[in-house]
Amino acid sequence: MIRFLIILILPIIAFASQVQYLRWDGNSYLQFLQENHLPLKQLYYNLSGDNQRAIAEIQKGTHYQVLKDSNGTVEQVLIPVSDELQIHIVKNNVHSTFKLIPIISTTKQEGFVLHINNSPYYDILKDTNSRSLASIFLDSFKKSINFKRDIHKGDKVVMIYDQKYRFGHVFSMPKLLAAMVQTGKTKHYVYNFHGRYYDGRGHQLQGFIFIRPVKGGWISSTFSLRRWQPILHIYRPHFGVDYAVVIGTPIHAAASGKIIYAGWIRGYGNVIKISNGDGYVTLYAHQKRFKRGIRVGKYVKQGQTIGYVGVTGLSTGPHLHFGVYRYGRAINPELVVQKATKRLWGKAKKSFIAYKEKMDKNIDRYILKNTPPPVIKPFQSMCKLNISKLNPMESYHQQIQQRIKMH
Repeated sequence: MIRFLIILILPIIAFASQVQYLRWDGNSYLQFLQENHLPLKQLYYNLSGDNQRAIAEIQKGTHYQVLKDSNGTVEQVLIPVSDELQIHIVKNNVHSTFKLIPIISTTKQEGFVLHINNSPYYDILKDTNSRSLASIFLDSFKKSINFKRDIHKGDKVVMIYDQKYRFGHVFSMPKLLAAMVQTGKTKHYVYNFHGRYYDGRGHQLQGFIFIRPVKGGWISSTFSLRRWQPILHIYRPHFGVDYAVVIGTPIHAAASGKIIYAGWIRGYGNVIKISNGDGYVTLYAHQKRFKRGIRVGKYVKQGQTIGYVGVTGLSTGPHLHFGVYRYGRAINPELVVQKATKRLWGKAKKSFIAYKEKMDKNIDRYILKNTPPPVIKPFQSMCKLNISKLNPMESYHQQIQQRIKMH
C-alpha cells in the first residue's frame, strides 16, 4: 500500500487507470510532449519564464509518473525538478494545465553496520544496491583515509543517513549524518555538520570550495527550491543565485573542470555547464556570449574566463544566474561559494560537540544491534488505481490513497 499520493485531480472513468513509473531518459521535454500527444502550446510555448526554467531542471534518470486512462490516453504527469517541487500536468478534452506543486515525501533516518570483504564501495553497493550510499561514503572519508592502504578485510563500516521516500520508494540522494570506519582497533569518524564534513575534533575534512564567478555587483535573487508567490498563488522556485552586474562582465569558472554543455537552453539563454568532479556540476546562464575557444570537452581552470554577462533567455536585466548541482540535484551555491572554515570555535564548536555525542550514541546502538544494510528495491514500473466505487462525498485524494495497490 502506498502511503502518500501526489496525484491531486483524478478524472472519473469507468473502471481503472494505470500509473506508470518511468525514468527520464534524457530526451527533451518538447519531445516528451510530442510522443505522448500532449498540446505543445499550452504546456510549452505559452509557459512563464519561471516554468520554462523549471523544465530545464529535469535531470536524466529522474523517476516520474504518468497516469493513463483505460484507453491508454495520458491524463496526468508528475515530473520532479527538485527535492521539493514537481511539474504537474493535467490533460482533459478541453484544456491542459501546467503547474509546479510540492512533492509529498517522508524522510527516515536509517543506518547499518557492514564488514568489509572486498572494498567499501563494492561492499556497500553489493549489500544495499545503492550507488548513492557507496558514493557518499567514499566522498566523506576521502580526505582522511587511504582506501587502498588503510582498509582491510574484516574492517567495520557504520553509516547513518537521512533518506527521502516518495510513493514508497527511495527518492533523491541520501544525506549522510555520520559514519565510522574501524580499522583494527582504530576508529575513524566523520560528521556532517551544517553541510560540511568534520572529524571528531571539529576539524573540517571537506576542502572543495568554489570562488565567486563574477566580480562586483550584488546578489539580486537568492536560492530557493520552494518559494511561494502569495499574490499569484503559485510556486516560483529559483535553482541558483543571481549576480546583478553590468553587461559584458567577465564570467569565471567557479571551480576547475570539463565543459559538458555550451549552448542555448530555453529560459536560460546562453548556458555553460562544467563538470567539476566529486558529483558537482556548475551552471552559468544568460550569457551574452562565450569566450573564444570555449567548447564541449574543453578543460578549464578555476578563475578562468568562460564567457560574459548578458540578458539572453528570459531575463529582466543583466545578471549571471549561477547554479550548483550535486549528483544531479540543485544545492544552494552560497553554501559552497565562501571561505572554508577549517576548524570550529566557540558556540559552533559547542553545538558540534552536542551533535557528535548524539551521533556517537546512534553509531553504538547500530553496532550493538549489528543492523544489516537495507536493500534498495528496484522501482516498480506500474500500479493500478481501482476507482469503480468512489464515494462522491470524499475527496479523490483520500479515496485513491486508500485504494491504490502495487502489482
